[in-house]
Amino acid sequence: MSGADRRVLDEAGGLRAMTWVMAIMLFLTILAAALGLGTRQSARALERQLAGRLTVQVVEGSPVVRDALAARTLAVLRALPDVRRATAVDRAELARLLEPWLGSAGADTDLPVPAMIDVDLASGADPDRIVAAVRRIGPASRVDRHQRWMSPVSGFLDTLTWLALGLVVLMLTATAAVVVLAARAGLETHRATIEVMHMLGSTDVQVARLFQRRIALDAAIGGAAGSAAALAMLVFLGTRLAALGSELLGGITLGAGDWAVLVLLPVAFVVLAMAAARMTIVGALRQSL
Repeated sequence: MSGADRRVLDEAGGLRAMTWVMAIMLFLTILAAALGLGTRQSARALERQLAGRLTVQVVEGSPVVRDALAARTLAVLRALPDVRRATAVDRAELARLLEPWLGSAGADTDLPVPAMIDVDLASGADPDRIVAAVRRIGPASRVDRHQRWMSPVSGFLDTLTWLALGLVVLMLTATAAVVVLAARAGLETHRATIEVMHMLGSTDVQVARLFQRRIALDAAIGGAAGSAAALAMLVFLGTRLAALGSELLGGITLGAGDWAVLVLLPVAFVVLAMAAARMTIVGALRQSL
């Protein structure tokens, strides 16, 4: 932008405020987009994990019968081609899981705790065949599908993803509205100067280009500042999530494609600001001048 162009627009305080507005808008937009992308990745990881896992429970009051049925069930499961791995859950591990509710009584050998077997399915396996095979062993066995009882969590993550997408669209709309207001304010501030430029032969497109360049500069500076702050916040939140050690929250990660989308958001904002400014100024000039 030339010195003459800057002098035409430097008095437009509304345009200078665009730097701060764009920084705030882009900061919030990148955080919302990161939330949506992260929860989408987490939902996909959860679906992959749960779709291939089952838990078999052998419910029997007699410990001797229970252990015999559990051993037989484990042998049948390991022989099935649909099963990649079947592992009996150690009773000490079950007692540890029950300790918050039962206390030391969970370790009592006489306590009728069901035997449990974790099953990892092979690729393309049919869970119904495994359920049928387990039920043929005896009515004391039941199969729990992880995907079924974790579906509310997956649905909640999908809801968060769509909510984040809605926030991004809302922020884009709000940014375009702010640019329109700033462009109209600059147009009113410099109306006398624009009339002189028209008398000297300047076209509406040439005048609009001045505003477009200035708004693009403000949007670029504000976008860079907002993006840097948002990315720094994401890195900080990522380290905190990793420190939690939670498998579910640890799945909220961003892939290379997700980071590329976040990096391209500032460019999209600048293009949006330029387009909104150009259409606003050209439209207003054609109507009033």
